[in-house]
Amino acid sequence: MPLTVKRIAKLTRPGRYRDDRGLYLQVISPSNRSWLFRYERGGRERWMGLGPLHTFSLEEARERARKARQLLADGFDPIDHRTQQQRASEAVEAIEKAKRVTFEQAATQYFEFHGEKWRNPKHRAQFLSTLAQYVFPVFGKVLVGEVDKTLVLKALDPIWRTIPETASRVRGRIEAVLAFATVRGYRTGDNPARWKGYLDHALPRRTEVRKAKHHRALPFSELGDFMELLRDREGVAARALEFAILAAARTGEVIGARWNEIDLGQRVWTVPAERMKAKREHRVPLSDRALSILGGLPRERGNDHVFIGGRTASLSNMAMDAVLRRMGMKEEATVHGFRSTFRDWVEEATSFPPQLAEAALAHITGDEAERAYRRGDVLMKRRRLMEAWDRYSSGSGVETINFRIRKSS
Repeated sequence: MPLTVKRIAKLTRPGRYRDDRGLYLQVISPSNRSWLFRYERGGRERWMGLGPLHTFSLEEARERARKARQLLADGFDPIDHRTQQQRASEAVEAIEKAKRVTFEQAATQYFEFHGEKWRNPKHRAQFLSTLAQYVFPVFGKVLVGEVDKTLVLKALDPIWRTIPETASRVRGRIEAVLAFATVRGYRTGDNPARWKGYLDHALPRRTEVRKAKHHRALPFSELGDFMELLRDREGVAARALEFAILAAARTGEVIGARWNEIDLGQRVWTVPAERMKAKREHRVPLSDRALSILGGLPRERGNDHVFIGGRTASLSNMAMDAVLRRMGMKEEATVHGFRSTFRDWVEEATSFPPQLAEAALAHITGDEAERAYRRGDVLMKRRRLMEAWDRYSSGSGVETINFRIRKSS
């Protein structure tokens, strides 16, 4: 006999009680009773759960069983059909959840995925710090899929004319985060932070806003007096600064220098590509004074750095700047500015070719075809240049240097 509401109320003994057309009430205990639908498909018996008794009444259970029978009549397995629907629903839910990611969350995810690409710790830290300072207060909590040109300009407008270089970098970082969000499925459509063909119509070019502020450089005519004072100062940082000036090198190249890069016999320092701005190996001919500096440096067991730090393996990025500050030169010069001092000296006080100075500074010059034919690094010619720079900086070569290639008779 089919089940009735009254009969169901009395069924408390464990077992399965048949209703009609495959519908059963399963009793585990008085408080645990649920509906089952029995059917056969492909010669195999299957039991499909239709929900607990306290949630679905007898009539509701019969309706659910009826729908299952309809699926069977249409050639579908009810259990497999329900599983597919659940997966489809979960996929839709996942997509909707993904679209609820804010710009700040997307930026953090981008940083976690790509953080290792910044070799310079300072640049790595600046990525999130600049977004936190200039972007997150404007649309950090906005869903990344809803960020549009209006919001991007709202963040950039206040800083575009006052700090154009920083603003340009912030724009690039916004663009990168939005591109990442698009690939991850958090947003669709165009990137409202792209420059070419889009924001370049809404904002002036950085070069039009304000001339680039160059590193403060000491006039080369004052270099001799400065170097005399610098040589009188003690400490590894002072020697590192002097070495950097003599080698016309960048801060990161010097503080990262290791002894296995230096060939004292050949008087050459080979800076590996990964520490060079242009990502190309650079050989530096070492002058007499540069070699003397290296010979007087302290060494530490297990530490291959040339310029060791007081508490760390190598000097910090600010160690040489600190020397300039203690010398009262904060307003007159920067470490990087001495490269400009070197370049000005070559241009105005010597007859060395400008291309030689560019090679000494590890600048990439000429077009791609020209560089393909110019395979060498003119090391021998640059050695003469750096020796002249050494003499000039020491005060013994104040006169101009006439660089000529004599033809053999």
